[in-house]
Amino acid sequence: MHASSPNSAGAVLIAAISGRSLAAAARRAGFSPLVADLFRDNDTVALSGRAALAAGDLGSGIDFGRLPDTLRDLAAGDRVEALVLGSGFEQRPDAIDALAEKFPLAGNRAAAIARVKEPQRLAEDCAELGIPHPEFRREKPADPENWLVKTAGGAGGGHVAGANGAAVKPGRYFQRFIEGRNLSALFIADRRAAHLVGFSRQWASPAPGAPYRYGGAVRLRRFDRREAARIAQWLSGLTARAGLTGLCSADFIRNEDGCHLVEINPRPGATLDIFDDEAAPLLKAHIEACRGKPFRVPRFDDSMASLVTYTSRPIERFPKIAWPDWTADRQPAGTRLAAGDPVCTVFARGGSAGTTRRAAEALAAGLSRHWEGGLA
Repeated sequence: MHASSPNSAGAVLIAAISGRSLAAAARRAGFSPLVADLFRDNDTVALSGRAALAAGDLGSGIDFGRLPDTLRDLAAGDRVEALVLGSGFEQRPDAIDALAEKFPLAGNRAAAIARVKEPQRLAEDCAELGIPHPEFRREKPADPENWLVKTAGGAGGGHVAGANGAAVKPGRYFQRFIEGRNLSALFIADRRAAHLVGFSRQWASPAPGAPYRYGGAVRLRRFDRREAARIAQWLSGLTARAGLTGLCSADFIRNEDGCHLVEINPRPGATLDIFDDEAAPLLKAHIEACRGKPFRVPRFDDSMASLVTYTSRPIERFPKIAWPDWTADRQPAGTRLAAGDPVCTVFARGGSAGTTRRAAEALAAGLSRHWEGGLA
């Protein structure tokens, strides 16, 4: 994944659990990315206009108390066009509004996020707009074997589990399980309507205690126009009610009864890499939409996949690898990894979603021999 060099468009401050994909998107849009995240991996440092600084640590998450000073230090001497937030903030909407008082936030404020991330409120809006959705509830159901338990504002799939034996904890809610295939719609909101960018299919990479851990996603080359128009109408209704702005995504379960909305993600998310385009950069569109200005939506004639690789065993010292250019989020040599830690992201392109996903899986399998013991 190559990113173009920044021009004179100014700097974009980025804060997220992992900021690499946003940094790459900023570069493709011509901005100089200044990143505060929890990884400070080699990719992010190389992409950043200034060395990335940690905003906390992986054990305790983002340090919201220290973050404003971290961002202020990063921005020193630069003309900051926008602050863009990635994952890690939806459980602390108060922190978002506080940051918006100090920096030019390009993204949703707390009220819009709360509207779509509070399960009961989302269910009410869906019912009034005629959007099919599973049942949500805060209380533990009598038949937990037919339900999932989730954390409001969680990301990455690691917070999702079957509801059997799950305790009712603050911030957790239950969603009735629906059989079907995952479908995600990426869209740009302008507070009044949703403008579809495209559709993707995501999959899990199950691990002990995390059966729905995020595995990857593939951009769909084709999608039924009538169904796309119906989904765009649904998302426009939710956009207008919540006042959503910028890049967002919607997750559905699709079966013989149609599409059922399960979640709205009111921020740039995991599929940014596979939808971004240098001719119509998504981060530029995101910032322009948040400013109330016209924006361009990219068009595609192929598929692209991204796949997260994880180590299946503990690694005392990660080996030095000559990383191919179809990888990102690359694990630095010498680091210590526990079983299940992410190693890198693999990308592939192809003519269809199925062949593209298989190509990414084949590339990942070959690469993983470097750390799983398959190479001498």
